[in-house]
Amino acid sequence: MRKSILGLTALLLATTAAPAFAQDDTDSSGLSVTGGVTLVSDYRFRGFSQNGEKAAIQGTINLNHESGFYVGTWASSIDFPDIDGSGNGLTTEIDLYGGYTTEVSPGLTVDVGLLYYLYPKHVVGNVDTDFFEPYVNVTGTSGPFTLKVGANYAWDQSAIGDESAIYLHAEPSVSIPNTPLGLNAHLGWAKSDSFLGGPDGDVFDYSIGATAAWKMLTFGVSYVNTDVKRAFGKEAIGADGAVIFSIGASF
Repeated sequence: MRKSILGLTALLLATTAAPAFAQDDTDSSGLSVTGGVTLVSDYRFRGFSQNGEKAAIQGTINLNHESGFYVGTWASSIDFPDIDGSGNGLTTEIDLYGGYTTEVSPGLTVDVGLLYYLYPKHVVGNVDTDFFEPYVNVTGTSGPFTLKVGANYAWDQSAIGDESAIYLHAEPSVSIPNTPLGLNAHLGWAKSDSFLGGPDGDVFDYSIGATAAWKMLTFGVSYVNTDVKRAFGKEAIGADGAVIFSIGASF
C-alpha cells in the first residue's frame, strides 16, 4: 500500500516546487513565523506523481526561533484512490516536522530534524499510512551559488512495509545576479528492500528548472523524471518525465 502513497520513492519534497518563504521578522521573544502557499501543475515527490498528474494546492507555515530551533507543517492535496479496496482513498498529505539549524562556519549550514508523514484517512478499515523520517541537510553558499546535500532515513515501520529505507539527495542552485531569476537542479536516490525503493529496489530521480520572483510571488518551471523502466509501468505509476509549473506566494 505504501508503494502507492509514496509512488515508489522510499519516502522533504525534493522535486516538488516549494513555497517561497518570507523573510524572518523576529520579535523580542526571538520567535518568527514564515509560510506560503503554492499551486503546482503536478505534485511530484522524489520524481513520482502524488496527485494523479493533476494540479495540487500546497501550503506551509513555520515557527522559528533565533536559537536555530524550528517546528512547522506542510500540506498538499493528493489523490490515492481505493487504498483498501473500498473505493475510498486519501486526498490530503500533512507533513509535521521539527529540527535545529545552525551555521557551523561562514556559508556552511547544518540542519537536522524529524519528519512525520500524516495521511488523514478516508478509507474503511485499519490501514497504516503514517510514518517518521529523520533527516540531515548540509548547505553551502558561495556568492550566487548554493549546494545542498542531505539524507533521509526511515526505520522499519508498518506503513512502509516493515522495511527500512534511505533517500540521498543533492540540489545545486544559482541566482543570476541583478535579476529575479534563478536556476536549480536535483538528483536523488532511494534505496529500500521493499517496493519503496522502486521495482528493482532502488530508483534515481532528477530535475532541472528555473524560477522568477516578482514581489511576493515566485514562478517556477522544471523538468522531472526517474530511471524507472517502462517495463515496470513507468507512465502508469506517474514516474515518467514531465514539465511542472508552479506559482507560489509567501508571507
